[in-house]
Amino acid sequence: MTATLPPPESSGATRARLPHRTLRTDRWWLGPALTVAGLTAFLVYGLLRALQQDHYWVPEYHYLTPFYSPCLSASCEPGSALFGTFPWAFPWFLPYAVISLPLLLAFRFTCYYYRKAYYRAFWQSPTACAVREPHGRYTGETRFPLLGQNLHRYFFYAAFAISVINTYDATNALLHGENGGFGIGIGNIILFGNVILLWAYTLSCHSCRHVFGGRLKSFGDRPLRYWMWTQISRLNTRHMLYAWITLGTLVITDLYVALVAGGVITDLRIFN
Repeated sequence: MTATLPPPESSGATRARLPHRTLRTDRWWLGPALTVAGLTAFLVYGLLRALQQDHYWVPEYHYLTPFYSPCLSASCEPGSALFGTFPWAFPWFLPYAVISLPLLLAFRFTCYYYRKAYYRAFWQSPTACAVREPHGRYTGETRFPLLGQNLHRYFFYAAFAISVINTYDATNALLHGENGGFGIGIGNIILFGNVILLWAYTLSCHSCRHVFGGRLKSFGDRPLRYWMWTQISRLNTRHMLYAWITLGTLVITDLYVALVAGGVITDLRIFN
């Protein structure tokens, strides 16, 4: 490790040349390692499911997994394309939710928390406090592809719209019970639980907080905006928690729909 420039208040001093990457004796590597494992597992599962193009729709109860919403291929199962489709069938390498999935991935990729998570875990910049980086220099977010991180505020609007679509999917499923009309099953509870937590993650976003409270010099004559900004700020303190929880609920929701659609399990009905 080469010496760096000394602080200006002691011009004759140099930094210690430590041969070790860190002098920490705790398990500082555990957090980044778990982050790599968690994010990698979700990305692999999500990619495989998005390309499977099967077991995403339960016609009896109108369960649609969020990984395929909205379904836009002409080969979507009858009834699953609630907003219409393109006039052609998608090839195997193109997900049926070709618009929503990339936007949601971009929203999470540029999320302030996820940036911290994968900067430390995958790029080791830095891996942890008081741990030397393996990089020779630091360029911040001044180079491609990190120049696009500031687009997060625009991806928030897309994520908001897709959350509305997911809410519609969950609500629509309530209107298709086993004998027609209103009905509730375990699948409905899972779909709505996932939607509620997705809203918690989306609305706790820093960009959402800025939408309602930013660009104001005073809240004095805007009490409603101040109230909304306050509530979002409370959610924002748990943004990291919601970021991880929603990865889990997305997998649980998709897996449940896939198992029911594939006939592996039967949806337990509570009413109708």
